[in-house]
Amino acid sequence: MRDEGFAVESICRVLREQGVQVAARTYRYWKKAAPATRIVSDAQILNALHDLKGTPESLYGRRKMVAYLRRQGHAVAHCTVDRLMRLAGVNGISRRRMKPRTTVPGPGDRAPDLLNRDFTAEAPNRVWIADFTYVHTASGWVYIAFIVDVYSQRIVGWHAQTSRGVELVRIPLRLALWERDRTQHPVVPGELTHHSDAGSQYTAVKFTENLALQGITPSIGSVGDAYDNALMESINGLYKTECIGSRIFTPQRLESIVDVELATMSWVQWYNTRRLHSTLGMVPPAEYEEAYWAGHARITESPERVAQPI
Repeated sequence: MRDEGFAVESICRVLREQGVQVAARTYRYWKKAAPATRIVSDAQILNALHDLKGTPESLYGRRKMVAYLRRQGHAVAHCTVDRLMRLAGVNGISRRRMKPRTTVPGPGDRAPDLLNRDFTAEAPNRVWIADFTYVHTASGWVYIAFIVDVYSQRIVGWHAQTSRGVELVRIPLRLALWERDRTQHPVVPGELTHHSDAGSQYTAVKFTENLALQGITPSIGSVGDAYDNALMESINGLYKTECIGSRIFTPQRLESIVDVELATMSWVQWYNTRRLHSTLGMVPPAEYEEAYWAGHARITESPERVAQPI
């Protein structure tokens, strides 16, 4: 037997002279033997990790990467994924602390805090939380407002604009109600609580009147305490890190509000339908909601709602 023009015995003799003790029969056995099971499985996982580069799933850390690979049919252990992610140079993205303050408290009386930091709900359309954040572009600041259903952590409405007027928070409310009607899961008047911080947009008369017309109960946290809207603050942080900071959804340079809207639209779609959430049992919000609706009667007709513009 020869290997690339050299006899195996000669190669092994030279290796032994260099201190590598290997016999010719050892080489021949290795040459004929099938690759080890671990080598094959490692190669499959490394290929899967390589295919994720440049995709939103590449943002996952070790724990979510394990859940993702298992959903794709790979029987992997946490230690294996940890070892192979280090080998492949794959690391989940980490969140940076948000420093600028966006909440400017409104004057006068406001609704009480009905959640008391309890960010749980027994069903969809029972508790919505809302807040807005900001993004800097070459054309100036862009503000993005979100509304999230606490039950599934699904983003049910969002809107971006270049000013912080009350329309910034009114439009996503209208879009969220429309989306729930469109999917035949409308909001029932009297059942939904809308929770936000004490920003002047959420305490404005135009906004609170809209909530009242739709039969939605307002809830507002205290001034200067992020924990009173902690879940929404966390989702804002995810948006700034995964959508804006990672550059997977955005171009290298954000030129205007158009770039922000396109990136936000793509991120929200991924967040709702594909992103794994540890608090939901490692499933996306849309899948978590569908599991709920599958076990409950679907509402096929929207309830009577006051025909007032919002």
